Amino acid sequence: MTMIPTRDGHALYIKQWGSGRPVVLLHGWPLSADSWDYHAMRIAEAGFRVISYDRRGFGRSDQPFGDYDYDALSDDLSDVMTATKTEDASVIGFSMGGGEVARYMSRHAGRHVRQCGLISSVVPYMLKTDDNSHGVEQSVFDGMTKAMLEDRPKFFSGFFKSFYGVGMLSSSVSEEYLQWTRAIAMQASLKATLACANSFATTDFRHDLAAFTVPTLVIHGTNDVTVPIDASGRPAASGIANAMLKEYEGAPHGLFATHKEQLAGDLLEFLKS
Repeated sequence: MTMIPTRDGHALYIKQWGSGRPVVLLHGWPLSADSWDYHAMRIAEAGFRVISYDRRGFGRSDQPFGDYDYDALSDDLSDVMTATKTEDASVIGFSMGGGEVARYMSRHAGRHVRQCGLISSVVPYMLKTDDNSHGVEQSVFDGMTKAMLEDRPKFFSGFFKSFYGVGMLSSSVSEEYLQWTRAIAMQASLKATLACANSFATTDFRHDLAAFTVPTLVIHGTNDVTVPIDASGRPAASGIANAMLKEYEGAPHGLFATHKEQLAGDLLEFLKS
């Protein structure tokens, strides 16, 4: 396996496919870089160098008992870009990975970034508060934590059905795909799973939006019940200069699987623009 070191002494599992201008893909919670494989292959075949990696605590990366806040996670992204000598890059985050893109743009001043992509992203703010009325109630996240502590495999069985819109879409994923996704999720440590859920639920990225100074593609499904579009995709696109919003009518959260051809086409069009 190919591993790269982080500044705090841990190691991240990384994939690099193809050659050309770099595209960095950040996966969602509670997945790994493997969830990007179909799109990574399509992008590499189109003449790009695709870099994807397992977030700390997930997949094949180290599973420290330390910080999983977005400052630490964006520093990991910086370490990956340095180790791979990545410049003039497109950085694309799915779901939780969108938060790493946002915090990297502010904390690391968007170093070596040419384009950004936010796919089903948690940006700008997931939690419902007095000044964020479209957010998700804290009780929902508390219930997720309780369920994962009691029986994480059982929790994921129900969670991923909503994630992919099973029962709502005729073009949703197979039972085998659900099983594969659950297997990826169970590779992560319990500590990382819980800590990252807290991070994406409670981190306010609204002040990070001004740091997006490059063309940004925002894609979100209108039937996303995991990360509702009114709490995320629409306000993100509204708050980012030079952002382009593409709404996938009726799409659930996991549109990288349910709408993979549409997403592949939109990503490639954006990357080549």
